[in-house]
Amino acid sequence: MACDWFGVMKQVKTGWDERKLLVVGDVMLDKYLSGTVDRISPEAPIPVVRAVSENERPGGAANVAMNLAGLGACVTLVGIAGNDSAGRRLESLLVEAGIEPMLVRTPGVPTTTKLRIVCGHQQMMRVDTERPPDIPDNARQALLRRSLGLLADVSAVVLSDYDKGTLSHLVCQSLIAAACRFRIPVLVDPKGRSFAKYIGATTICPNRTELAAVLNVTPPETQSLLAAAQPLLSQLQLEFMTVTLGESGIAILRQDSAQLVPAMARQVYDVSGAGDTVIAVLAMAIAGGMEIETAARLANLAAGIVVAKLGTVPIARDELLEALGEQMGTAGHEKILSFSAIQARVAGWRANGDTIVFTNGCFDLLHVGHISLLEHARHMGNRLIVGVNSDRSVCCLKGAGRPLAGQAERTQVLAALAAVDAVVVFDESTPLGLIEAVRPDVLVKGGDYTEETVIGARQISSWGGRVEIVPLVEGVSTSRLIAKSASSVPRTADSSSLAV
Repeated sequence: MACDWFGVMKQVKTGWDERKLLVVGDVMLDKYLSGTVDRISPEAPIPVVRAVSENERPGGAANVAMNLAGLGACVTLVGIAGNDSAGRRLESLLVEAGIEPMLVRTPGVPTTTKLRIVCGHQQMMRVDTERPPDIPDNARQALLRRSLGLLADVSAVVLSDYDKGTLSHLVCQSLIAAACRFRIPVLVDPKGRSFAKYIGATTICPNRTELAAVLNVTPPETQSLLAAAQPLLSQLQLEFMTVTLGESGIAILRQDSAQLVPAMARQVYDVSGAGDTVIAVLAMAIAGGMEIETAARLANLAAGIVVAKLGTVPIARDELLEALGEQMGTAGHEKILSFSAIQARVAGWRANGDTIVFTNGCFDLLHVGHISLLEHARHMGNRLIVGVNSDRSVCCLKGAGRPLAGQAERTQVLAALAAVDAVVVFDESTPLGLIEAVRPDVLVKGGDYTEETVIGARQISSWGGRVEIVPLVEGVSTSRLIAKSASSVPRTADSSSLAV
């Protein structure tokens, strides 16, 4: 089935703003202690980790909420947390991310905390602080009241179950039934050896291991696993089931069909939180009316981004848009950006570890010298941004009669080049304001400049970047092309030279 990536990009870019979603489930606080290992302990045959940094992030259902917020949604999170420092820290992190936390603070129930000790890209150990799921009934009742009171205003509900006791059978069935009355889709990230408490949901999104445990299928060979799962569709009254299969992708099961959406190949550092990202993207897409097959492709794309990061890191919309651009081979008009749009695009590139290169010019009558400059610049990093003087700016610099091609034509031609990732018009006589907004890693100019005469050289040095000077193509310039063209136009012949 073909995918309209342009339509998908338009919805992600403009259709997801302020969409309201509700997440209900098991919240937790993820802690990371990063360090180095250079010796073995004399006390036991174990490595000694020298701590370098620590950070904390929302985890579990809270990470689903973080993913949704990163995609542009207006998110409310309902969960149960302890009346402790971890619970307070979790609530603070959520508020900082723009999420509305409606946590039922319960004395005697500690906030679930996971401490991961990491060296390089390797997780050495995880230490969990939690207790068996014996949450008081009054806490669950308070959670249910809060959740039901929010349903009328949301576009989708995500139930994020980590088997910590929040999502009891009563809570799940009450929320699913109420959402059904409001015609609100309910997506479930399930846990446990039975999916019975999720009857009536729009979809459940188990991974291979979770589904195999419920079906008692071992080993979980993909085809036999999916075939065994298909009867669950009618038993659980689901519209479809979405099964995450790791590097194999996502399977979409309906009562009479099964479809595999392949994964996007990426380097994998850490699969923590990938399932949270998948269900968040599916929820946003389905809430906007996107077909599940297309939504699964988009979720695969998002999962490929987060597994390339270390730890539980939510997706950001700019990252997803950037991956979409790569997926469809970004069209020229998608490369022509405003000041604010290029800053957002650069943020996504930086999050992906890309090196940003910048060059600028009038580019009036694009010629081989321009092409040589752009191709040299592109090879100095991962992303090339081209700043283009506006028509007014060119006229001020070059005089009356210039530019020969308007800025709309010049930017369109540049954006059509494979070497160019973004084109931005600036109206000032110099690109300094644009350079300071983008903060490139590499600033490239032609051989008619020296580093001392390059605008922005001092600024780029201040943030650790560098200037590169590219040799000119001898004998080629726009001015020479104009002069040559003028000299080659024949003068008007007099009447004596005309044939009779």
